[in-house]
Amino acid sequence: MQLTAHQQRVIGCLLEKQSTTPEHYPLSLNSLTNACNQKSNRDPVLSLTEAQVQDTLDELIAQRLVTIDEGLSGRVSKYAHRFCNTEFGNLKLTEQQRAIICLMLLRGAQTPGELRTRSNRLAEFSNVSEVETALNELISQQYVIKHPREAGKRESRYSHLFSDLASEITTEQSETEQPQLKNQEMEELLAEIDELKAELQKIKQHLGL
Repeated sequence: MQLTAHQQRVIGCLLEKQSTTPEHYPLSLNSLTNACNQKSNRDPVLSLTEAQVQDTLDELIAQRLVTIDEGLSGRVSKYAHRFCNTEFGNLKLTEQQRAIICLMLLRGAQTPGELRTRSNRLAEFSNVSEVETALNELISQQYVIKHPREAGKRESRYSHLFSDLASEITTEQSETEQPQLKNQEMEELLAEIDELKAELQKIKQHLGL
């Protein structure tokens, strides 16, 4: 499942509002546009028009990731996701996993600490270890990737793999890991050479050479 940036924002907003304001879910086009353009809990902050959100919804409806409840007798049409945990799809997530994916769709790559702090309205995590456990489960299912820890940072960041840039991310990560492996192998070889030199020196001294 490869989503554009606008599709990620729309799906993330539908997931979020389903949990935080269930009384207003499904969402109207106006409500969804406002949610997409929120200045809080969004990275980056967007300024989408209703026409752009409608185009994105039409794309997601064509992919069977969103359903529309068309308004009758003057009622406003409402939109709901079929991204996960529905009878129509195969993607089944726990409440904690769903919260993590939702936050990543809305805010991009984040650390376990950030995810725990920001998830209080979506799911309950007793500690950061619970977040890491959920992240590892998502990694094993190939829904999330762990990025190499940046210099000076205490925690690694994680991001979802539902992006159309996911293949580029995994390629980049494999390329950064390969030099690290080569450096480690070189260090091990140099250490073995030093040991052999030391043994050869002992043999020479024993033979009086």
